[in-house]
Amino acid sequence: MLSRIILRNPVATRSLMTVARPTASTLLHSRRTLTPFLNSGLQIRKYSEHADEETFEEFTTRFEKEFDEAYDLFEVQRVLNNCFSYDLVPAPAVLEKALRAARRVNDLPTAIRVFEALKYKVENEDQYKAYLEELNGVREELGVPLKEELFPNAPSGPGLN
Repeated sequence: MLSRIILRNPVATRSLMTVARPTASTLLHSRRTLTPFLNSGLQIRKYSEHADEETFEEFTTRFEKEFDEAYDLFEVQRVLNNCFSYDLVPAPAVLEKALRAARRVNDLPTAIRVFEALKYKVENEDQYKAYLEELNGVREELGVPLKEELFPNAPSGPGLN
């Protein structure tokens, strides 16, 4: 019923027509107004541009620096999420910086979750044990227990065979 009233009203019909169908003159005018901006040397930012060119060493140094600069829990968790979102397992040096950052902001659960994320990220249990062996000194120094130590009867995750 409402559509019949709107379409029968000549003023409403005229305003609907101009919104629905732009004329050639409006298209030409919009192109003229955008051309100076397009030709001014402005570049379109590609957010994933650096990821294709970044080596593993650059990745490691970038995330070590980001964990050193993380000043609160939100930043530590944000950087940790970004670090584990890549299709690779972070180096032990990056994980050490993550553990130290988590303890610096006094958040033990985040430090424990670093090892949980590592457990899901590695391909097999041998790699996980190698990382644990590598990070054992830091883990003992900071007093970070593993989830397996806290809950020994808990089922293992889907990342391990």
